[in-house]
Amino acid sequence: MELKGLHLLLTYRCDSECDHCFVWGGPKQEGTMTLANLREIFKQAKGMKTVDHVFFEGGEPLLYYPILLRGVQMASEAGLKIGLLSNGFWATSVEDSVEWLKPFAGLIKGISVSTDLFHCNEKISRQAKNAQTAAKKLGIPIGFLQIAQPEEMNVDAGVGRLPEGWSGVMFRGRAAEKLVDRVPHRDWKLFTKCPYENLRDPERVHIDPLGNVHICQGISMGNLFKTPLSKLCKTYDPDKNPITGPLLRGGPVELAKHHGLKHRNRYADACHMCYLSRVALRGRFPDVLSPNQAYGVLQP
Repeated sequence: MELKGLHLLLTYRCDSECDHCFVWGGPKQEGTMTLANLREIFKQAKGMKTVDHVFFEGGEPLLYYPILLRGVQMASEAGLKIGLLSNGFWATSVEDSVEWLKPFAGLIKGISVSTDLFHCNEKISRQAKNAQTAAKKLGIPIGFLQIAQPEEMNVDAGVGRLPEGWSGVMFRGRAAEKLVDRVPHRDWKLFTKCPYENLRDPERVHIDPLGNVHICQGISMGNLFKTPLSKLCKTYDPDKNPITGPLLRGGPVELAKHHGLKHRNRYADACHMCYLSRVALRGRFPDVLSPNQAYGVLQP
């Protein structure tokens, strides 16, 4: 496993609570990286020598602006290419947006702003336009991350129906509860592979504030605050993993069969079946199917 990229979930907390969010981001979520966490992550990343880029996301990472900025500086000092994902809540005017983004100029390779009908009442929000104008003034490459409404897409990523640059909903996380009734469902026996993730030899992983290293959000290969990332990558055996093994052999269908799960006859997509199967298996494999935040379980 030759890891090249880290996607850091700087926080699970978000100012919004979008129906499509597969990490259950929201105002009540808990879990935010500290500077000490970031130092440890970049120390481990530098030691691996294969990691060359990092992406800061959430939740909403700009809610913790000083920690994000210092984290970006640390990543730059480590020689990593840096990207940033935000919902643009801060872009209340072009002038203000320039002030928010100015410290990142020359450090990040680009910023993506989420803008669609899940995040606001128009497909390209006023905040996204402000951020775009400000980023161009500062010479920061910027793009929009746009997710179509379920009715606009075919199942499994909306191939052939979405406008260029748009993506379809993946029915996992909050979407598995909030959005699945808005699309046709298909026979469960059709979901024989994972259509999105490279489970066998992933080149990038997501790391959350608790140290969990996610192959896919909610499927952890271990905790880098307990076991070094280099060792986690070296010892990762996807075929023996109780979740990725069945998924590699036959997708969500095999995951349900292998563990003897009761299941529905129809699902919105492969993510929907996989996610509900993982929810049912959390009691058996708590170390792999973690943390609570990725399954919408708020901390007491």
